Amino acid sequence: MSSRVILVSDDRPSLRFPGSLLWPDAACMRGIHTGDWAAHIFEYAMSFEGNMTQVRDMAASHGIGVLHPHGLLASEPPGLIVCDVDSTITRTEAIDLLAECAGKAEEVSEITARAMAGQLDFAQSLHERVRCLEGLHVGALEEARKATVVTPGAAELVAAAHEVGAAVGLVSGGFTALVTPLAEQIGADVTASNELEIVDDHLTGRVVGDIVDRAAKAAWLRRWAAEREVPLEQTIAVGDGANDLDMFAVAGMAIAFCAKPIAVEAARNTIRCERIDAVRAVWAR
Repeated sequence: MSSRVILVSDDRPSLRFPGSLLWPDAACMRGIHTGDWAAHIFEYAMSFEGNMTQVRDMAASHGIGVLHPHGLLASEPPGLIVCDVDSTITRTEAIDLLAECAGKAEEVSEITARAMAGQLDFAQSLHERVRCLEGLHVGALEEARKATVVTPGAAELVAAAHEVGAAVGLVSGGFTALVTPLAEQIGADVTASNELEIVDDHLTGRVVGDIVDRAAKAAWLRRWAAEREVPLEQTIAVGDGANDLDMFAVAGMAIAFCAKPIAVEAARNTIRCERIDAVRAVWAR
């Protein structure tokens, strides 16, 4: 069975370093060079038998991402791409933007630190952080939306996915009031996120409905794939942290984007430059 190993970077010359480990057994190498990132795609007549740990370690030392598609994705484009939002599709965190509006940035930061230390699970930390927003006027949601920094290449990734017939979903532990307009902005097809309760034009400090946590992210990926009759092995999950690990385990390919070590270890596929449209190197022909 044929296979590919793909190196991705925003520093094209650096690709030659890990590339030296991939050349000897490659049937061919193709390059993609955009104005913002580059990829070297090494094609193999059989499954790549080299030391991927060594390739990944050398690539990481030079800030290079490594993608190693398997199964259907080794030869076919994806049918569904599901992306985390905060720090993946955006460079900002929704709760932090709202906390700034509420004058509660320090309190929210402390709760986040407790969650990162394992003292709270995601649902607990979400409820505690949202309680800090009690009394905030709904106008702050628009302020936070305007302050959201979209990751470079987000709209380009969606357009490239649509060109090969793939749908794009945004699944977020953040909030519908920010995720829905973001999806419209970049052209994403479906979304799932948390709903802030609003009474008399003010946030109550509560979330209504089911929480979108790491288990829910995986469930939404499964649901969207089933609705579109896309085999799970033809899906891609993109994220940056622990809350993405369950969907990483479900997807045909997991990609850690500018990610924390726990996500890098789980995904085994990485993009380290801040151009999320580099994901399209997976199906580039």
